Amino acid sequence: MNIASLAPLAVALPILGAALAFLLLRQQRAQRTVTISVLALTLALEVLLLLSVWDGGTSAVTIGGWAPPFGITMVVDQFSSLMLVISTTVSLAVLVYATAQGVADGDKDGPISVFHPSYMILVAGVSNAFLAGDLFNLYVGFEILLTASYVLLTLGGTGPRIRAGVTYVVVSVVSSLLFLIAIAMVYAATGTVNMADLAVKLGQLDPGTQLLLHSMLLVGFGIKAAVFPLSLWLPDSYPTAPAPVTAVFAGLLTKVGVYAIIRTETLLFPGDALNVPLMVVALATMVVGILGALAQTDIKRLLSFTLVSHIGYMVFGVALGSVLGLAAAVFYVVHHITVQTSLFLVAGLVERRGGSSSIDRLGGLAKLSPVLALLYFLPAMNLSGIPPLSGFLGKLGLLQAGVQLGTPLAFVLVAAGVVVSLLTLLAMARVWSRVFWRRAEDALSPAPTLLQPAAANAMPVPMLSATAGLVVVGLALTVFAGPLYRLSEQAAGEMLDRSPYISAVLGTEASDAARAQFTPGGHR
Repeated sequence: MNIASLAPLAVALPILGAALAFLLLRQQRAQRTVTISVLALTLALEVLLLLSVWDGGTSAVTIGGWAPPFGITMVVDQFSSLMLVISTTVSLAVLVYATAQGVADGDKDGPISVFHPSYMILVAGVSNAFLAGDLFNLYVGFEILLTASYVLLTLGGTGPRIRAGVTYVVVSVVSSLLFLIAIAMVYAATGTVNMADLAVKLGQLDPGTQLLLHSMLLVGFGIKAAVFPLSLWLPDSYPTAPAPVTAVFAGLLTKVGVYAIIRTETLLFPGDALNVPLMVVALATMVVGILGALAQTDIKRLLSFTLVSHIGYMVFGVALGSVLGLAAAVFYVVHHITVQTSLFLVAGLVERRGGSSSIDRLGGLAKLSPVLALLYFLPAMNLSGIPPLSGFLGKLGLLQAGVQLGTPLAFVLVAAGVVVSLLTLLAMARVWSRVFWRRAEDALSPAPTLLQPAAANAMPVPMLSATAGLVVVGLALTVFAGPLYRLSEQAAGEMLDRSPYISAVLGTEASDAARAQFTPGGHR
């Protein structure tokens, strides 16, 4: 049996888990057991999918017996399967963290009965987006995860969360509307929304129409990915949510937007038509994001701005338009999902132990909780790009690709990448020096819980264990950087080639037709 034929289960299992969790509304222990077990089973399936395409090539699965380009097609390639594995790994760790927090707090921060079904629906939406073989199914994946995220963001119904939720909903609706309009325009121009079919037919349109469709899709995906200047909503929306919700949002939701940008640039619109604007956007995103982070005194807002800044690195890799640049971007996406989520979970633990997320009100946590200090230090240094951690390896690959391109703008981005990395280290070090290193008595209006014994504000072991597990995964990306980078290079090569994807969906004849559309000047 072809393992790739089981790909729809990556979406169906979380939906089934959500249904079971909803039926177990009044049995919270059973609800937790079911959702964690289903997510673990989903992860095991996705690991098998990744192994099946590692050397076996891209596979496509048609739903309902409708042959492409009609009906729903799910495509499993190295990039999509890698994203499935890392996203579900992170989701599982956050779910364990959230469950432990709910048990410890007596569920006072929001009803667990609502959290678990919504969370599983969110995971299903993310998986569907990664597997979608047509634009409309990609849109459906976005809407599934966004609908669930509206519920998760406003858990508890507090004023700040409702206000942040309104902003988030408005921005999400606008981006979804733009995406839907773009889909309608694409269908009107080509008569299809199947991405493999579009890879053949879009090249037959006149350049002006291609540029319009290309720009519309990128704007819609740019809002979801939080690239500058479409990122202003993020720092005000994410920090107000409960810690596990903020963590999974930061780790996954923007990366679905980045994934869509990568698919757009490699499969639908190959060439360098918008590479220069993308490089300018990447530069602005990196710089504005990190400058915003340096101005913050709240840990969660600081991390939200670093999240925006490091999206710029990924867009930089995509804009370079080379195998080396795209491979580094793929590697960096995997690294950033893991490390950024870890840091937000740590921020939740800091707020729990210190009673605040304000840098000015915290101090002495290295002495009060050495384990917590270590859990912050490792991913913080990884995010900052300290050798030999995975953050350094990913950035080094991006810088090498920029130097290889050799244009003036590429060299500007290389220099900016180095400076932003140093500024990220400065921001992370400022949190370390104030929150962990200085004495609690030296903090400005120290939080009362800092002066209480640890037992009075204990951090549950499962919360620490889930965070530690994710930190270890981040370190494992360094240990196994060689195989992961080779996989990233293979994935990048296949995406830029396009023929494996098109052949898997439509057959070799369509793939040859798409290849024939390349011109020497437009070939990547």
